[in-house]
Amino acid sequence: MSRPANGSLPRLRPADLRIRPLARAETIPSAWYTDPGFHALDRDAVFATSWQHVADAHQLARPGDHAIADVAGEPIIVVRGKDGALRAFFNVCRHRGGPLAMKDGNADMLICKYHGWTYRLDGMLRGVPHFNRVELFDKRDYGLTPVHLAEWEGLVFVSLAERPKPLETYLKGIRERIAPARIGELRFARRIDYDVHANWKVYVDNYLEGYHVPYVHPELYSLYDYEGYVTEVHDWYSVQVGPLTGNSNVYTAGGGEALYYQVFPNLMLNVVPGRLQSNVVIPTAPDRCKVIFRYYYADVESSGARERIDADIAFSDRVQHEDAEICERVQQGLGSRAYDKGRFSVRFEEGVYHFQALLKTAYRSWLKR
Repeated sequence: MSRPANGSLPRLRPADLRIRPLARAETIPSAWYTDPGFHALDRDAVFATSWQHVADAHQLARPGDHAIADVAGEPIIVVRGKDGALRAFFNVCRHRGGPLAMKDGNADMLICKYHGWTYRLDGMLRGVPHFNRVELFDKRDYGLTPVHLAEWEGLVFVSLAERPKPLETYLKGIRERIAPARIGELRFARRIDYDVHANWKVYVDNYLEGYHVPYVHPELYSLYDYEGYVTEVHDWYSVQVGPLTGNSNVYTAGGGEALYYQVFPNLMLNVVPGRLQSNVVIPTAPDRCKVIFRYYYADVESSGARERIDADIAFSDRVQHEDAEICERVQQGLGSRAYDKGRFSVRFEEGVYHFQALLKTAYRSWLKR
């Protein structure tokens, strides 16, 4: 059996891993949000085994364009080759572990920032300064270590799993559900990162239900038909559907619906007419996470579009700060001696239940290794 890197195995009781029907189910134990052992377990059992959204095709259009990311604590680089192919590697030089890139950018070669070892864009080692006296050394044995890569609608994903299932397995049906909108035709506008003082699962739980909206987001509450809000559950994701009222709506003046997708474990796709907002939730500590927001629109150039984008992002920023504040308070409450487990609202928390069931499944799979 594999173990978290820190060597400590968090307590996983069989009763806690059991998946009961929604109407009788309890929420996951508070220790799963607060115990440092679960931070390590999530890295190995969840993030190292799943597809992770790390970049966008728009920022990797030219040969040499590259983007860096952190996946399950591992440094990753995605680069466009001279042959036009996208590839992903560990952002780790084969000499002594130095970084090939420390920020997104463009380069003809990937040059280690520690000792100058030089790699081609396809990962093959080309240059090794001051190595002429080294014996039994073949550059062909020291290429960069590759990582699985897949692209969907202009979004770039990587997986550290040895044999990951096809990415489409996890996103099946989304493209058809949002039609005639096409995510891949939208244009990138902005990225904003938020540091949230809560475990990543607290943030995801909060995203997955509209139960809290009237109490935490009064402005958002006024933009859609709360009574018409429903949650649809699929194999690897759920989608919350909120009919938009169209009354002074920052999203759209013509009504329609907002589709809030949560793809296990940590990707959100918020789709409204003419706009996509993606969120990626990255654990940074047992009680901390980073949330990366990316915004895409059908029109990013006209003056009217820029005004709408600024208004949309300003509104989203207010909602995000409201979420961050309540998540921080929830994290504190989960650490209280007064709390261990709760219950689910069948009407509003099916998405939370579904996410926690997938989490239990991931833990059980890890235990069987």
